[in-house]
This record gives sequence, C-alpha cells and structure tokens, in this order.
Amino acid sequence: MSTGEYITHVQPRWSDMDVFGHINHARMVTLLEEARVPLLFDDATAQGLGEFAKGTVVAELGVEFKAPVIVDGKQLRVGITLSRLRQASFTLAYRVHNGPSESDPVAVTAWTLLAPYDIGAARPRRLGAQERAFLTEHIPEADSA
Repeated sequence: MSTGEYITHVQPRWSDMDVFGHINHARMVTLLEEARVPLLFDDATAQGLGEFAKGTVVAELGVEFKAPVIVDGKQLRVGITLSRLRQASFTLAYRVHNGPSESDPVAVTAWTLLAPYDIGAARPRRLGAQERAFLTEHIPEADSA
C-alpha cells in the first residue's frame, strides 16, 4: 500500500527497547520525528524553504500500536501522508511497518498536527504559499476512506 505515501526508513537503536524487548512507546514518537525531519527540514531547505527547520512544533499527536516492534537490527519502513492542510497547520499520518519492506506488517499508525512557529516572535505563523505547495507536492494526501 505504498501508493500515495512518502516513504522513508528509520533505524531503531538497542536503547529504544524497553524491558519487554520491544520499542518503548515514547521512543516510537522519537522515531516518528526522525522519519519526518529529512522531509520537512532537509528536502524543504534544499528547495529554499528553510522556515520549516527554523520553527515547526508538534501541537498534537496520536499513536496506535497494532503490534510490538522488536529491535533486531532492521530498519523500519515509514509511510507518511498529508491528511489535513490548513492555513496555519498541517497533519501528517504515519504507517510504521515492522521491518524495511512494504510486505512487513504495519505495527504502528500515528498522526502529528504540526504548526509552523516563528521563534523570534514567539508565536505560530501561517504557512506560505510555497510551503503549502511543497507539502502538497511532496507528501501525498491520505485516502479519505
């Protein structure tokens, strides 16, 4: 089900494991961050959109664990879609596979509501037209099903 997803991979660390041998819930949130940073910071900055890297905050998040994720040296495949785009925020949806392949089962689904933030003014800001275009061009919209 990779159609319509921005695909990236993250590498869990042994320190991400909890006493039960799978990735700790809080560490999964960090892995989600590691999945979106290259897109919003590196890719966007390479296209002249450095404001994402200067200030983007997580306003809300939700995580649903469907299966434990065991740290076994393999990368995790993360599919990201744009599920909502507003004037001053956007929501990304994540599908984390329990391994590097599309055929590996989805172990975690999640979402983050992100808001661009002006650090100097200490307040949220609106997305610019180029930022909105970047988001819609580089992160496919989620199916409405």
